[in-house]
This record gives sequence, C-alpha cells and structure tokens, in this order.
Amino acid sequence: MQFSDFGFDDELMDSLNAMHFENATPVQEQAIPVIMKGSDLIACAQTGTGKTAAYLLPVIDSIIRHPYEGIDTIVLVPTRELSIQIDQQMEGFGYFVDVSSTAIYGGNDSREWDRQRTSIEEGADIIIATPGRMLQHIAMGYVDFSSVKHLILDEADRMLDMGFYDDIMKVVELLPKEGRQTLMFSATMPPKIRQLAKAILQNPQEINIAISKPAEGIHQMAYCVYDTQKNALVRQLVSQRKDGSIIIFSGRKQSVKELYSYLRSAHFSVGVIHSDLEQKDREEVLLKFRNRDINILVATDIIARGIDIEKIDAVINYDVPRDAEDYVHRIGRTARAQTTGEAFTLINEKDMYNFARIESLIEKEVEKGTLPAELGEGPAYNPKGRGNEHGNRGANNHQRRHRGGRGHRPKGKGNNANGDANNNGANAERTQQRMHRRGDRHK
Repeated sequence: MQFSDFGFDDELMDSLNAMHFENATPVQEQAIPVIMKGSDLIACAQTGTGKTAAYLLPVIDSIIRHPYEGIDTIVLVPTRELSIQIDQQMEGFGYFVDVSSTAIYGGNDSREWDRQRTSIEEGADIIIATPGRMLQHIAMGYVDFSSVKHLILDEADRMLDMGFYDDIMKVVELLPKEGRQTLMFSATMPPKIRQLAKAILQNPQEINIAISKPAEGIHQMAYCVYDTQKNALVRQLVSQRKDGSIIIFSGRKQSVKELYSYLRSAHFSVGVIHSDLEQKDREEVLLKFRNRDINILVATDIIARGIDIEKIDAVINYDVPRDAEDYVHRIGRTARAQTTGEAFTLINEKDMYNFARIESLIEKEVEKGTLPAELGEGPAYNPKGRGNEHGNRGANNHQRRHRGGRGHRPKGKGNNANGDANNNGANAERTQQRMHRRGDRHK
C-alpha cells in the first residue's frame, strides 16, 4: 500500500514525497486507517517496524483538517532519547505543514526547562514527553490539557517496566474523557499492558505485527567465551568492520565504561552512552554517530529502544541481556527498513541458560561461531546449565593462563572526536516560528 492511498492532506503528502516515503510498512498499513476513523487502538509492534509514522501521520493530518488553539496531542514515552527522536521525526513530517511539536524530558538545564515551559504555554500542537517531566510541568500550574484530542503511549511495556504506571495514570486523569482518542503501542503484550489498556482505552481495535521476532535481514552469530576473552574478541570483530557503523551493548554500566576505554586506547573511533552522562553529552555522541564522525558506539540498554539511526551495520551484545525481549530490541537496531545487518552475542558460562531462553523466544537456534585460534578455546555451550562447576574451573584456569597477558592490553593513547553537536536549538526555533504562524492564523 502506498502513502498516497491513505488520503492525507496535500501539504502532508508534500512532506512525505520530500522524504521519499512511498510504500507503507505493515503496521502503518493496518494502523493508519483505524486511527483516521477515530477508533482507540492497541498495537503490538516491535521497534523498527515504522510505528512512529503509523501514529504521527494520521494525527498530523487530523490537526491540519481540524485546527484548534492549544495542545492537541500528548505522546508519552519512556526515555529522553525517544522523546527527542520523535520530535526530530516531526520536523520532517511537518516541514510543509503548520503543525508544531516539542520534546519534554528531564535534566538540570534551566534554559531547557524555560524552552519547554514556553512551548507548553504557547500551545504546541504535539507534546512528546516522559511522564515524570510532564508531571513536573503540571505541578507548576500552567499546563492546560482541555483541548487534547489524542493520547499516545509509545513503548508502553517499557514505561511500565520502568515504573511509570502511576505517573501515566496521573497524566491521564487530567485529560478530557470525552472525545479523546487513545492509542497504545507496545512491543510485547503482557497482562499488565492489558490492564492498562482496559483502564484508559474505550472499545479499542487491536493489531499485532511481527511480535518478538528479529528482522529476517539480520545474520545472527554467537560465541561462547570466558569473560577474559571478551575484549579481544570485540576488538577482532570491529577491526574486521572498520568502515561499518557498530553498536556494542552491555547491561552493566561499568562494562560499558571499561570497554569504551579499551577501544579508545586501541585508536578506534568510538563513543559511549550511559546513565552517568548529561543529556547534552548523550545527544552530542548520538549526533556524531549519526553523522559518521564516530563509527562505534558502546552503550547500555538506555538506547536499545527509541533511537532510529540509518544503516547500522552490526550490533554486538557484550553480554546476554537478562530479558529475552531486550535481545530482540538490541539487535533490532540493525537491518531496519528491509536492509541487512549482523548481530553477534558473547555468551559466558553463566549466560548460557538465558541465551537458550532467547533462542526459544525467537524460535531459532543461533549459529555458534568458533573463536579465533589466538584467543584459545571457550567454554562448551550448555544451554541447560547456569554455569556449572566444570565451567567455572575452566574459567579460573583460563584466567590464570591469561592473567597479565600483554596481548590483551593495547598500547597507546586514543583520541576522541571533538565538535559541537546539538540541534535542539534549531528545532526549538522552528517550533516557535510555527506556533507564531499558527497564532496568526487564528486571529
């Protein structure tokens, strides 16, 4: 199905044509007609399926056709990164139309707070917010939700996992109950999502798209390793893909910091993202990665969902994620939009049971690779064990053999890319211009 078949406003179609949007994805094909009819919707669709456009485009079309003063749409999201990404996508969709948006997220920057407050008070059409930050603005007494027509929950399962249920319900209680359309998008559909849907949606239609399955274009490979072999294997994997864009995930912040330092000392072009960084620093690293100023990004699961970067060639799981669903989200960063990519996972003895659960979830046995000869042998894959006595002895012996191994400590100091990278100011300026034009239109 082509986007021209949906009957969007001509100005919105001009934006889509400029962005070379032609054929709709399955979630867009199913969700957009439902949303345009005004029905509530609960959609199960994993990251990378085009769900953001699935809800933004019909909402933008509705605002163009039925303009009102004040806030039209609230989009609640789990992370600052996703809030910013959706706002940036809005800049593209709204390039030729008079629809404004703003990202509302946490941080200690007073200028950013003032920007957010101004956007809220002047009535940005679409507010994309993390629940906690939205409540902080609400507590100040200047938020007016009386004109809200659409409520969208994106990555609802992640928000509940992060403990946002009460915050979400506090926001919902302040919204108009009559004439409001509510849309919920989630990668999984556990009972707690069903309970939330029952509480806030009215007679919703439901669609399910590619639940918990990696894209067909991802070539998956796993290596059984001792922890002492991980850094050297990562170094070989990235060395073989020098010109590619690579994301390396670890569930532990300390591992991320140590691996970043290791790769940087080996003169790789690498950036790092974890929760200890300030928001502006995270944005700068992401922008450098998008612009290919750096080609390796080492990160915690803070960006496993909610970033959309084109042409990521490979994902490396430095460790096996605890939640099998997180594996799908991690490797879903590559092979997006029907492209191809690679995903490598490093499995130590303790993670074998968890990786077997992942294979069960994705209904596929992932190929186990052979370690390079110079790294020695790794542990045998034992999916029924959680790190048995023999495996632990093997790890201890391996550590003794390699303790102080010079081959694993590259010499030299790395350098880091410099430069300013923050386009929020430009986005904010364009948003303010649109809101002033919108104010003129209603005079």
